[in-house]
Amino acid sequence: MEARVIFFPAGRSLFDEPLAITVEGLQPQEHVTLSASLRDETGMLFESRALYLADSYGQLDLSCSPALEGGSFSGLEPMGLLWSMKPTDPLRRLVKRDVQSPFRLEVEVLGSHSKCLAKEAHERAFLRDGVKRIQVREGRIRATLFLPPGDGPFPGIIDIYGTGGGLPEYRACLMASHGFAMLALAYYGYEDLPKDMKEFHLEYFEEAVNYMLKHPKIKGPGIGLLGHSKGGDLCISMASFLKGITATVTVNGSIANVGAILRYKDIVIPPLGINRKRIKMDQTGMIDIVDVLNNPLEGPDRQSLIPVEKAESHFLFIVGKDDRNWKSEFYATEASNRLQAHGKEKPEIICYPGAGHYIEPPYFPVCSASMHLLVGSPVIWGGEPKAHAAAQVDAWQQMQTFFHKHLNDKQVGRQNKL
Repeated sequence: MEARVIFFPAGRSLFDEPLAITVEGLQPQEHVTLSASLRDETGMLFESRALYLADSYGQLDLSCSPALEGGSFSGLEPMGLLWSMKPTDPLRRLVKRDVQSPFRLEVEVLGSHSKCLAKEAHERAFLRDGVKRIQVREGRIRATLFLPPGDGPFPGIIDIYGTGGGLPEYRACLMASHGFAMLALAYYGYEDLPKDMKEFHLEYFEEAVNYMLKHPKIKGPGIGLLGHSKGGDLCISMASFLKGITATVTVNGSIANVGAILRYKDIVIPPLGINRKRIKMDQTGMIDIVDVLNNPLEGPDRQSLIPVEKAESHFLFIVGKDDRNWKSEFYATEASNRLQAHGKEKPEIICYPGAGHYIEPPYFPVCSASMHLLVGSPVIWGGEPKAHAAAQVDAWQQMQTFFHKHLNDKQVGRQNKL
């Protein structure tokens, strides 16, 4: 019997869906290496490897077979081949630019002397069958709307990313598979929007909120916001100044306005000050910027604080305790203190030890360092691969539970199926 790799689900699965991997047809108690790889749309190779021992029947089941020491990970890690992947260029982050095409995952089984015993490919998709992808170009809005299968109406969420600019769609696309109408919103570095981060007007984001509130497929009376990094403080600003925001989730966000002037009507919030003398080097010689921003509770930098106490939204703060971009836990705690001091509901704060700045959907490999556009050089983001991977799985479910609770008034369990 020849060795073969078996995936379940077969052929294709959603990227945030667990993937069962088994191997059969090996020799009893045979030592093998499993190698996994995929290429992003630029051709960059991401790969991992793990060492295994087949059972007495010549079979290998990653759900119950622990990886041996010496590979990209060890222990019982059914999804380890995905979350432990590393790029050929250590400063690259795995990003999906075209959600309409899947990643092609290849798993190879290597025996003694690196002989290939079996090889199989599987598609890791982002756009579930039945999810509608609609480009939005209304007024100034530059966005993509994802609608779940069915007639709706659906709870609506605006999804905003950080300083990378452009229009990332992959998180919104995957969230739509869980019953949410998702608006992935660009705000700079895209089409005719501002080319760089100098000044943002909250009226642009208000236009997006009103678009969602008026959409016939969106379930009211309010909508949700989901923001990562700079997108997090933009979401807090939206919840603080705009009407119609019911639930807000920030992932390693800030309680202060960062990186650009924010204007709304006659209100001007300056960006939080920085001190480049506080840049440090880690033990590998990489730049560590975690202390660069000033304390928004001190001196003139208080002007950069976002008046979160004005918000009528429910809040969930997702925090990576190893975030090296800035002090996310401090910001979340201060937001909680300000809300409660003004008689508002205590927000949920979930802290993940060992998780870094880029908490992505499940099974994305941790990005521990890459180029920071505002700094102009590569920086470390933090994150221990195994702990970070576990945080992404849990945070993904926590977000959905939170949004279903406050936007749907019920929790909806949905299976990811293509």
